This record gives sequence, C-alpha cells and structure tokens, in this order.
Amino acid sequence: MSEQIVLVEARGRVGVITLNRPQQLNALNDAVMDQLGAALLAFDADEGIGAIVITGSAKAFAAGADIEAMADWSFMDVYQSGFITRNWETIRRVRKPVLAAVSGFAMGGGCELALACDIVVAGESARFALPEIRLAMLPGAGGTQRLPRAIGKAKAMDMCLSARQLDAQEADCYGLVSRVVPDAELIDQTLALATQIASFSLPALMAIKASVNRAWESPLSEGILFERHALYERFASADAHEGMHAFLGKRTPSFQHR
Repeated sequence: MSEQIVLVEARGRVGVITLNRPQQLNALNDAVMDQLGAALLAFDADEGIGAIVITGSAKAFAAGADIEAMADWSFMDVYQSGFITRNWETIRRVRKPVLAAVSGFAMGGGCELALACDIVVAGESARFALPEIRLAMLPGAGGTQRLPRAIGKAKAMDMCLSARQLDAQEADCYGLVSRVVPDAELIDQTLALATQIASFSLPALMAIKASVNRAWESPLSEGILFERHALYERFASADAHEGMHAFLGKRTPSFQHR
C-alpha cells in the first residue's frame, strides 16, 4: 500500500486535497503528483462534488519540486518519461473550479501548482517565488507561461531572473493571488468560498471556467466567440431558466445540476 502523501476528504460538496510530506515541506515528486492527479480526477468525476480545494501545511503549501529526486537525471530520462507533462498537467483536465489555500512557502513547483489553480487564497504567511535560476534551471511546469499572464511581463521577468520572493500582500497587489486572509482563518475561509461556489449550477461553473481560461490561451476575437457560444448554450439549460425565473420571483433558485 502506497504512503498517504496526499490526503483526501469531502466536506459537503467540496473535495479537499491536502499535500502530506511535512518533513520535505511538501516537495513535489512523481509520487505526489500521481496521487494529486488521481484525487483531482476522482473529485471531478464525483457528482456530489462541486468545487475542489488543494492545500498543504501551515509551514509550506509546497516548497518546490523534489530536487534530490531529479539531481542526476539526463535529458533522455525526462524526455522519455514525459516529466511534468505526464502528471503535472493533469490539473488542466479538471473542469470543476479548483482553489488553492496557500500558507507558508509556495516555491518553484509549489508556486506553479498554485498558478494552475483557478482561485488562490493566501494566508498572510504565504511566500511565492520561482527560484529555479539559482540551480541553473527554469520554471518548467508552466511558470514562465502562467506567471506573465497573471502579473505581467515585467514582474514575471523580475521573479524568474532574480529569484525574487513575494510576500502575500505583494502577491495580492500584483494579481498572483485572489485574496489574502489571516492564517488562522485560511482553511475556513477557503472552504466557505468553495462551498459558495459549489452551491451554484455546475454546468454554468464549468462554462465560466472554460471561457476565462480561453481568454488566457487565445486571441481576443477567438475568446469572444468561445464565450458567446458558451452563453448560447446556457439557454438550453434548465438551471439557467430556473435562475432567471427565481430572480424575477424574488426567491432562492433550486438548481437541478450542482
């Protein structure tokens, strides 16, 4: 039986995934990413789950990739095994909203994992950095692509080229995180937010997530067409009609698909 390096539980309609390598500050190796990916896909397929939260410990969300595991790898080792592509990219297949609850260190791969989530809630102790340049490496799990989209080219270049570390307030100002909360309230506030999100119509949540992601990944004209088609599809949804009629009737909507 494999070690429980990723803990999984359901809290109402929220799936909670906790990275559990405290001695290694939740360093992300293949085993962790395999188990994380499996947990994400299981929650995505679970009809009782409407949103997913990924978190770590008070000291570290994830302090980067596991350098000890990869120090002697060759080009062919990573190329043939599909390093990163094989399991780090699993999160891109998840259609439900994914929230990161970050306290402590989110370094290297930990920062990249947070960037791959849809909403990042940071505790006041959160620290973000992409320090791969110190190892003569580069952020290779989406960092050089997602970070500029999140905070702009100038700030992203600074972080990637100088290994600059951002505290939670700076990360909030730059747009790297969605909101900052006291550390003692991080899990409760993130779960409350996830629970609120999970109470809405799931098809609508999926459509919004897909549309916003398309804005990152395509020209404006293509994104507008994608958004417009997603909007038209809402008119084929019983939930959308229920939502509009509930608004007109000044009552709480009762969605069929959550």
